[in-house]
Amino acid sequence: MTMPRPNPTTVRPELVEGPSFTPDGAPRGQEKAALRQAQGERGSGAVANGFSLVELMVVIFIIGLLATVVLINVLPSQDKAMRVKAQGDIATLGQAMEMYRLDNMTYPGVGEGLASLRTPPANLALPQNYRSGGYIKDLPSDPWGRPYRYVVPGQAGHPFEIFSLGADGKPGGEGNDADIYADKR
Repeated sequence: MTMPRPNPTTVRPELVEGPSFTPDGAPRGQEKAALRQAQGERGSGAVANGFSLVELMVVIFIIGLLATVVLINVLPSQDKAMRVKAQGDIATLGQAMEMYRLDNMTYPGVGEGLASLRTPPANLALPQNYRSGGYIKDLPSDPWGRPYRYVVPGQAGHPFEIFSLGADGKPGGEGNDADIYADKR
């Protein structure tokens, strides 16, 4: 003896009759639960949670686009800021060099270099004229981490020259790799 299988097309009486409603039009307790269950079975009234793949891809694309715009606008500013910092450091070192000359009647030689602005050189003619504490607080490095260069005599009739070799660390160059002098050559 075989049991009859339920027919999937069999109509359930509670769905045909429909739930009973309160006077204001809302379904009653058990009928409300039956209505929710029936709607869930049919797929209507289901709430989708989360984001679709397309929505996530759009958001990621927008974030990438904004990051690109920021990088394009910020990176050139950083290069310019590094060059301006180098020019400022060179100008400060040049002023300290002038104070050194006023006190000691001469500029330091290439052998003494910029270190003579921090500590008195051994061959100083009038050591009593050297300022206690030196002429600068700290001897800075250029923005790329290399020491500033000092040559005596300088170019174009200058008594000395203080400069940075730029981003590439090599003499000459163009753009960010160009040498940096106080007078913006």
